[in-house]
Amino acid sequence: MSTVRGPQFAREHPRALAAVLTVVGYVVVIGTVYGGAGIYPEISESTVDLLAHAIAVVNTATIGCLLAGVYWIKNDEVAKHRKAMLTAFALILLFLVMYLLKTGGGGRKEIIAGAPLRGLYLGSLGIHIVLSVLSVPFVLYAITLGLTHTPAELRETAHARVGRIAVTAWLVSLVLGIGAYLMLTFYYAPEQIEFVRGMA
Repeated sequence: MSTVRGPQFAREHPRALAAVLTVVGYVVVIGTVYGGAGIYPEISESTVDLLAHAIAVVNTATIGCLLAGVYWIKNDEVAKHRKAMLTAFALILLFLVMYLLKTGGGGRKEIIAGAPLRGLYLGSLGIHIVLSVLSVPFVLYAITLGLTHTPAELRETAHARVGRIAVTAWLVSLVLGIGAYLMLTFYYAPEQIEFVRGMA
């Protein structure tokens, strides 16, 4: 199987590239969501709800791709593993676009004080956010290695070890995020939810 090779810099310095892309990603997300740049079109609360549903579908599909990728690599089906992981990565980029539009152009929903299981909801959401942030450099490093090395070469790199960390953090984050979405959508009554426009 032939593997598409990236630029020479990515091949020779995957950690540096992953670090740079991680910083750029953090800056883009934090700057555009919290910086009030006004680059997003203003969207209605109903569109925010629609995007939240779409994000849940995308994240569920991402979980499926990650689990399939883990299964295939354990069965030494490298080509299928690669396709599953690249699909998961593409889906997470789609999630990011929808998330930034939803929060930057619309807003977010918060559970009001005193609502039942609010602590559980906030705890799950908090862990989801922390893990999603922490998984970024591991995901980018694993993807960079995977795109710039052949399967035989990957055995001599940290790809497998880093990939396990990335997939574990990514999966737990996604599952907790979907759990928070389900609570927000199906558990809480409308009077227990407050819509807050913008993020900051």
